[in-house]
Amino acid sequence: MPARLPVKPIMDDTGKAVFSRRQWVGLALPAAAISAGSGLLAARAGAGEPPASPAASNDNLYGARVYNIRDFGAKGDGATLDTVALQTAIDACNRDRGGTVLVPAGVFVIGSVELRSNVTLHIVAGGKLLGSGDGKQYFASDKIPLTGGWTMGDGNVGLLFAANAENITVEGPGTIDGNGAQFRPATRGATPPSGVGGHRRPYHLLFYQCRNLTIRDVTCIDGAYHSIRVCLCIGVKLDGIRIHSRILSNNDGFHFIGSQYVHVSNCDVQCGDDACALFGSCKFVTVTNSSFSTRWSVFRFGGGEAENITVSNCLIYETYGCPIKLRCSSGSRFENMSFSNIVMQNVSGPISIGLGPMRPGTGADGPPGIVRNISFNGIHAVVSGPQPLPPYAASRNPGEMLSGIILNGMDAGFIENVSFNDVHVTFPGGGTAEQGARRDIPKIAGEYYAIGVPPAWALFARNVRGLTLRNMRFETTTPDLRPAVVFDHATDVAMNGFSVPGNPGAESLLRFNETREVLMSAGRVLTPASVFLQVEGAGSGAIMIDRGDLSKAATPLAFKAGATEPSVKWRA
Repeated sequence: MPARLPVKPIMDDTGKAVFSRRQWVGLALPAAAISAGSGLLAARAGAGEPPASPAASNDNLYGARVYNIRDFGAKGDGATLDTVALQTAIDACNRDRGGTVLVPAGVFVIGSVELRSNVTLHIVAGGKLLGSGDGKQYFASDKIPLTGGWTMGDGNVGLLFAANAENITVEGPGTIDGNGAQFRPATRGATPPSGVGGHRRPYHLLFYQCRNLTIRDVTCIDGAYHSIRVCLCIGVKLDGIRIHSRILSNNDGFHFIGSQYVHVSNCDVQCGDDACALFGSCKFVTVTNSSFSTRWSVFRFGGGEAENITVSNCLIYETYGCPIKLRCSSGSRFENMSFSNIVMQNVSGPISIGLGPMRPGTGADGPPGIVRNISFNGIHAVVSGPQPLPPYAASRNPGEMLSGIILNGMDAGFIENVSFNDVHVTFPGGGTAEQGARRDIPKIAGEYYAIGVPPAWALFARNVRGLTLRNMRFETTTPDLRPAVVFDHATDVAMNGFSVPGNPGAESLLRFNETREVLMSAGRVLTPASVFLQVEGAGSGAIMIDRGDLSKAATPLAFKAGATEPSVKWRA
């Protein structure tokens, strides 16, 4: 080939060099040739050896090369174990200061593979990483401890994992298949086909103490355990991810532990357990423009100090086990959270906040936890009893069948400054008068409706201070003989624009026990009721009812258990 002549630029009026379009193309050709050459050099490592580094002659492509795993010996035939080829490509990429490891079209069977700093793993649309059905191909990293603080007490094995690394990207549009069916025993307690069960099952993706982590546009299916688990990481971006994992128990979607600056957007999660769990001290977290469906909870908070968190513009459907669930025990703190513009369809017990002991018979083992400054705005929900969500059977827990919104503090702990604005919820109803008459609600904030059937079908609030309810409408599809709302030891409550149907067979529409400093305005009783408000307890007082339409209540007020008429002031 003749030598390429030097490209001479044209000088403009200011003396600056200007290249023609043809000259720019000519300049680009050598760079393209270098890029192609890097692929040929990588091919020399087909036997799994590190590729010859082209950096010795040209370091302009440090961090920008592409490492095709087929060049490192991967077969992609759905049968050959390609773990070594993939790991070798990642290691070579990392040694050359980063770049892109390419998973081309094909099905590449792998065991545990460690991702490294400055590496982008790109899986093309026709490419799939398939977890091996042989449990011996997985290992727990010695970099990821199982004990000590908020770490990995329930497993530290990943199909793809990274620890103490930075600048890692996993991207699609290809697929990561966990082959979860191989980890499911035929009968409870039996050994699964993989030979691996319990906490030794691998997550799709596992990250521990990493920084600047990005996962985008990838599909994760049929996980053996949680799908994406992120522990003690800082700077996490999850975008455009699709998770479909309903093979066995503990098929969580996203599971964050003690991570900060986490941003989730444009994701679709259909899983069997917690869809977006946040444990430990998760801070500065946003979740937006995503959809979720699961047998159990979607947004589940447990332990630690969770703060500065927003969830917005999300769709939650076919979720049985409480879409939004906060469980705060002694020593924990949840504050500064916002849930807005959320549509729920066919869910059970839409919102539940518990502050106190987690298990029956256990008292507080220290000072009460803190739950404060939580807002719910633009929540529109249709609640139904749990339905089968294959392969999971429907629960028959009475509390799950008949729960509404629950704010459950106890003993010395008070839930503070919670607000609901523009909330419209339709409940299934079906509660009995006996259930509505309950006063001995267990003082426990444990999992999955441990208090049993609440005495109210729409809202039960105990040990609450600074509660704001604005523009709320509650309805039922079948009659319910419980009160719609029960306040127990609540203070500083503002209710404005509150609409709810009555039931002549229920003891009352609202019930306040040991409740003070309540301002209720613009309330509406939608259908006939026996008693609008029943006030109980000698400590109740400073209750103001300001206007509204209560004409469908046969009796506006009733007093029991030491409550007296002066506790309520009425302004027509």
